[in-house]
Amino acid sequence: MSDPLITLLLVLALFALLGSGVWIGLALAGVAWVAMELFSSRPAGDAMAVTIWGASSSWTLTALPLFVWMGEILFRTRLSEDMFRGLAPWIERLPGRLLHTNIIGCTIFAAVSGSSAATCATIGKMTLPDLKSRGYPEGIAIGSLAGAGTLGLLIPPSIIMIVYGVTANVSIAQLFIAGVIPGILLAALFSGYLVAWALAHPNAVPAATERTALAQKLAASRHLIPVVALIALVLGSIYTGVATATEAAAFGVVGALAVSATQRSLSWRTFVDSLTGAPRLYCMIARILAGAAFLTLAMGYIGLPRHLAAWIASLGLSPFALVVALAVFYVVLGCFLDGISMVVLTMGVILPTVEAAGIDLLWFGVFVVLVVEMAQITPPVGFNLFVLQGMTGRDMAWIARQALPSFLLLCVAVLMIWFFPGLVTWLPAQMKLG
Repeated sequence: MSDPLITLLLVLALFALLGSGVWIGLALAGVAWVAMELFSSRPAGDAMAVTIWGASSSWTLTALPLFVWMGEILFRTRLSEDMFRGLAPWIERLPGRLLHTNIIGCTIFAAVSGSSAATCATIGKMTLPDLKSRGYPEGIAIGSLAGAGTLGLLIPPSIIMIVYGVTANVSIAQLFIAGVIPGILLAALFSGYLVAWALAHPNAVPAATERTALAQKLAASRHLIPVVALIALVLGSIYTGVATATEAAAFGVVGALAVSATQRSLSWRTFVDSLTGAPRLYCMIARILAGAAFLTLAMGYIGLPRHLAAWIASLGLSPFALVVALAVFYVVLGCFLDGISMVVLTMGVILPTVEAAGIDLLWFGVFVVLVVEMAQITPPVGFNLFVLQGMTGRDMAWIARQALPSFLLLCVAVLMIWFFPGLVTWLPAQMKLG
């Protein structure tokens, strides 16, 4: 049987299982099992046991459940409310005014959560009701939140960066550092769009009714101290080389517990909910990682990655054309799979081609995060769209239309890091970490 036909059969089997509602991790493992049994001489059971154990027992992966737990703790505390109170006075005269709380709030919370969905949900619970009560247009409020929520994937600590670092054998600390400047750049693009939109629709945003004195702004800023201190603890320990990503994640959990205890929002119920919520989310992720690792092994035995890489190489694509093709590929794939599945499922196939094209794997990691962010706001499987639909009750198609400007801004960000790769590589080069 020819390689294209084998590939087509495996893809059809995978999408059939996913479409039938089978868990993603089990669907990946099931397709891998069939591939190993039919097209490989190695016993499928032995290969599955070894691969799943190896994928699940990585020490580097320990950072993932810890960052998830940290986000769960903060999700259930007064962090979002305090953050809004600290930010609002500083942006009352900026065009778009309180709409910028979506961008700034998501940027700050992304630096302590690592999850796009958690960032979107936490900030949305706080800002959307308040913006609606103040008369802000619902469309631009929801659209800006959909885009800004994706910053949870790019601004470190990022769960998907940990997954990419493990699968691509790239330093997670370096990936975290590489995401800082692109994350700030993307947040600036989102805020810049809000400024332009507000200037083009001067009557859509409620006028400022009062001016807050500088002393009052400074007094309100004290509410930002806990989250800023937590960010400094987590990221500072990584950037200074004091801690690895895993150790920094442990610092983050301890810091989150301390913050919630200081806020007097750390009840026994809060602790138990966070302690049970984090393993549920991590086990889902770990199951996907294990299934995808087994599928990657099966594809390797069949020889599909090698043949696919050879086919792409035979097309004679320039590095830029390759990046454009991969961006389109990931956006389309993101219509059916979540970001973590996309990364672990495709890296074994894509990385040899990327390396052959001379593309830096550190740069490529940030590129992958950006295109996965696009997938977070594209239907039908856009996680941020699901979150916003559950919060607002709005139709998915309507929410996707409101998120379209954010999608286009993400495209702009991809072009910017391509033409100016130093946006990704300069800061890691200044801070050599393992």
